[in-house]
Amino acid sequence: MKKLIIAFALLSFLKAFSQETKAAKQTMGFYFNPSLHLGFKLNKEKEIPNNTQYITSQPPQKIMYGITAIGGYNFLPNFALGTGFRYSFIQDNYHLIYLMVQPKFIFDPGDRPFYIELNYGKQLNHTVVSDAEFWGGRLGLQVSYSKRISQEGGIFLESHKLGNSNPFFIGISYGVTIFSNKNYTGYGED
Repeated sequence: MKKLIIAFALLSFLKAFSQETKAAKQTMGFYFNPSLHLGFKLNKEKEIPNNTQYITSQPPQKIMYGITAIGGYNFLPNFALGTGFRYSFIQDNYHLIYLMVQPKFIFDPGDRPFYIELNYGKQLNHTVVSDAEFWGGRLGLQVSYSKRISQEGGIFLESHKLGNSNPFFIGISYGVTIFSNKNYTGYGED
């Protein structure tokens, strides 16, 4: 009986004293994400003839490009919330600066996470159009580069409201993410 109790005690403490630790899901902590985007308009809008001497707004052209800068916090392993600014150029006199809100859903956090972002932006500056806004989403992949930096690329879909025009864009984006938790990727483990 004594040998059985000793064997049971050794087996129960074996797990407690083992060197192997279970990897817990990590978060990025605070992050900053600058990115470039290039989009192509999918929908065709009706052309309205210009029969006036005054400047009128025209439908957006086929290509849109710009830069985005988002700062946020990854407080749950699979969720982050960020806000920032975006500059988009659609055509002459359509230099739009947006204030953005961006919830981010992260799948398989760590070295190569897949993410889905939802984007909403409200225009800050005044151009040919006022009160412009956009809704969109982006699917992408982050690839760790160092202890605190990951590269990311993705595909986005966006619907804009620009005065009387509602263009829909699809495009690609590329950026980097700089984060505060050095142990988020394999590069940070010592």
